[in-house]
Amino acid sequence: MITLRALEPDDLEFLYALENDRDVWGVSDTLAPVSRHALREYLLHATEDFHVVRQLRLVITAEIGSPAVGVIDLFDYDPLHQRAGVGITILANERRHGYARQALDLLQKYAREVLRLHQLYATVGGDNKGSMKLFRAAGFRRVGTRQAWLRTAAGWQDAVEWQCLLRFPATTSK
Repeated sequence: MITLRALEPDDLEFLYALENDRDVWGVSDTLAPVSRHALREYLLHATEDFHVVRQLRLVITAEIGSPAVGVIDLFDYDPLHQRAGVGITILANERRHGYARQALDLLQKYAREVLRLHQLYATVGGDNKGSMKLFRAAGFRRVGTRQAWLRTAAGWQDAVEWQCLLRFPATTSK
């Protein structure tokens, strides 16, 4: 069973490898390599309050004390509407072991029960069938498509929008 944990200073080399993997740049809107210095600075502030910095990155491990296999992020937190975006990155050699699905399940529970969020959303590249299958299996609903939204090396591709309500919507009385 996987675990989610806070970032630690010892995660520097893991993050360096992850952030500089050109294969994931397209889904992370990255255009240039990230330096160790920039990541050290990031790690100094990574544990600040979610409600203040409006983002949270958690490390995914296969079990407590084991090496990191990926990260799961909450970003673009909106306190008024109690929602946040979700992003997941799993190391290439650790994919297809169910880590992303388990991490998403844990994150949904944490977002609902601890952060008290109302909903989560995700944007997935139109050709990323694995991520679409992941979000569908985790209870996200496909809510729309932005045409030619993402620029890739091969040209423009659609972005598929996914949404998951973590609570039942409030009912209004007549």
